[in-house]
Amino acid sequence: MIAVENIHKSFGEAHILKGITARFEKGKTNLIIGQSGSGKTVFLKTLLGLFTPEQGSIAYDGKLYSELTGDEKRNLRQEMGMVFQGSALFDSMTVEGNVRFPLEMFTKQSKSEMQDRIDFVLKRVNLIDAHHKYPSEISGGMQKRVAIARAIVMNPKYLFCDEPNSGLDPKTAILIDNLIQEITEEYDITTVINTHDMNSVMEIGKKIIFLKNGLKEWEGSNKEIFKTDNKAVTDFVYSSELFKKVRQMYIEERN
Repeated sequence: MIAVENIHKSFGEAHILKGITARFEKGKTNLIIGQSGSGKTVFLKTLLGLFTPEQGSIAYDGKLYSELTGDEKRNLRQEMGMVFQGSALFDSMTVEGNVRFPLEMFTKQSKSEMQDRIDFVLKRVNLIDAHHKYPSEISGGMQKRVAIARAIVMNPKYLFCDEPNSGLDPKTAILIDNLIQEITEEYDITTVINTHDMNSVMEIGKKIIFLKNGLKEWEGSNKEIFKTDNKAVTDFVYSSELFKKVRQMYIEERN
C-alpha cells in the first residue's frame, strides 16, 4: 500500500499539488484521472520519487520515504516497475534484451537465472515467440506487453503505468487493461495507473482518484463513479456520448 498525506508540490510560483491525501491499495488497480493540467503527471512522478514534495509525506507499506537512507531509497526504487506512455523500449535491443536490461543493471543473477526469468515474464504477457524480434518488428500492442514484461521482471511491489493505452485501438487497449489487472491481482502488487481512458475507468477502476486543479476532487470505485452527483466528475466522465448513454441506462435501472 502507498499512503499519501497532505502533499504539496510547486514549481516556482505554480502550486501544482495542493494538499492531496490518498491511499493506493495492494492487489488493486488504482487509477488517477483528471483533465490535462489537473496535476496527474506531477502526482505520479512524486509517487515515483522523481519529485520531492515541499509538504506532506508518502509511505510505502508503512515506511516513510523522507526517513529512508540513500541506500534504502535505491532499494525501494528497485521494487518499482514502470510502464511508460510510449513504451520507451530500446530500439537497438531485441524484446529479450529489453526485458533483460533491468536484471543486468540491478541484479547479480547468472545468465541462466536471467533467461529463466525473461522466459517466464514473456510467457506471462503472451509473447512466447517474440524473444528475438526488435520493437520495430512488432505491433504497438505487443510493444506495450514487452514494456509490462520489463516492468515486472524484477518482481516489483509497486507498478506505475503512465497512459498505458495511449495510441492503441480499443480492442488492444482492453487486452492491456485486463493484463495489468490480472498481474496486479495475481502478484498482489500496488498498481497506480495515470489515465484519461474512460474505458479503463469502467473496466478496471477498482479505486479511482479524480484530480482537479491540483486537488483531490473525488475518490471511489468504477461502480460508484456512475452514482456520484459531483459535477466536476460528471462533467469529465460524461463528456462523451457513450458515457452519457451509460449514465442514462444506470438512471433508468434505478427507476
